[in-house]
Amino acid sequence: MERNRKDREGGVLTTVAELFDLPADVVAGLPRLEMVGSRQLYLEHHTGILAYTDQQIDANTAGGVLRVKGERLTLLAMTAGELRIGGHIQSVEWVR
Repeated sequence: MERNRKDREGGVLTTVAELFDLPADVVAGLPRLEMVGSRQLYLEHHTGILAYTDQQIDANTAGGVLRVKGERLTLLAMTAGELRIGGHIQSVEWVR
């Protein structure tokens, strides 16, 4: 009975995360952001770059498009699932 209630409220991914004591965002593949001041942004679970200039970078994620605006923006590192942006970051926003 308790198990069915959990499945309805949080879904299967939440149940699996609880069962294995994992963060739900990791199990669901949701994007994870980490900023170091206004100079660097680290993004996990992206699915590609949609736009790239030295003033704006748009990264596609399962949660929508993450738009980073600033000055002298550069891609410091990029792998299939991780992205590191450097420069003077002025704003970070979700574009749906």
